[in-house]
Amino acid sequence: MKLAGLKSVENAHDESVWAATWVPATDTRGALLLTGSLDETVKLWRSDELVPERTNTGHCLGVASLAAHPSGLIAASASLDSFVRVFDVDTNATIATLEAPPSEVWQLRFNPQGSTLAVAGGGSASIKLWDTATWDLVATLPIPRPEGPKPSDKSGSKKFVLSVAWSPDGKRLACGSMDGTISIFDVARGKFLHHLEGHFMPVRSLVYSPIEPRLLFSASDDTRVHMYDAEGKSLVGVMSGHASWVLSVDVSPDGAAIATGSSDTTVRLWDLSMRAAVQTMSNHTDLVWGVAFRPPGGSGVRAGRLASVSDDKSISLYDYS
Repeated sequence: MKLAGLKSVENAHDESVWAATWVPATDTRGALLLTGSLDETVKLWRSDELVPERTNTGHCLGVASLAAHPSGLIAASASLDSFVRVFDVDTNATIATLEAPPSEVWQLRFNPQGSTLAVAGGGSASIKLWDTATWDLVATLPIPRPEGPKPSDKSGSKKFVLSVAWSPDGKRLACGSMDGTISIFDVARGKFLHHLEGHFMPVRSLVYSPIEPRLLFSASDDTRVHMYDAEGKSLVGVMSGHASWVLSVDVSPDGAAIATGSSDTTVRLWDLSMRAAVQTMSNHTDLVWGVAFRPPGGSGVRAGRLASVSDDKSISLYDYS
């Protein structure tokens, strides 16, 4: 796989762009790129041209995370204002507004079946699960502290939950914390299973492989990307190369590569068979907060796409084959 720069949009937002995700194609339109910014807006962009389709307002502080429902019909945005806004992608109508205490709404993800929205609970040291049929809070999964003190863990406040990811079958939920630990849950039983260790700084992004359901990738401020066998509790690979914090990670639809965004301002493409970075893209001039591969599907879609967003207010789109 090789990336080629396709298009960049400078000043895509008025402030830093903190989040990006793809809305899957539907029967009536192709996939759309969704971006969220410190300027309190969410924008939808046409897939290949990066032409803005519409701007969503409704938050009163920066948008920290975005999630798209697998149907492609609805999406959700989480903001520093402690609200999650669920909206219809094509009409922008608000479907639900989910409220949480301050500092308890961070990354969010729909499960593969689309029946549950998981929200990383920040200072509540938990994951909140919302039923997408009723928008009721149906479960809170508390994160237990790892056994034994860590040198860096001087207080309980370090167990701050930043990131969340669903396994491909929706049976497992992983979350990453400020102290570097990753927690794995059995969702149906609402039961904590185990911690994955190895990072010693915040884990800001997690993603499961779509092909190898036990394989989990994590991005950390310790500059490393880890590969875990999430069921076997084992660290199976460590990839290093970024010069600073790794802020985001995503895996390609075929499971052969991952992309990462870093505060060193670069996007890197990693070949998983080599477990090494094979390409570094320097389109951005500031922290790269989000990287996202476009999901497969949609009529007439043959080429792969990767998007990245940055503190420099820009969006970059890459072609890969």
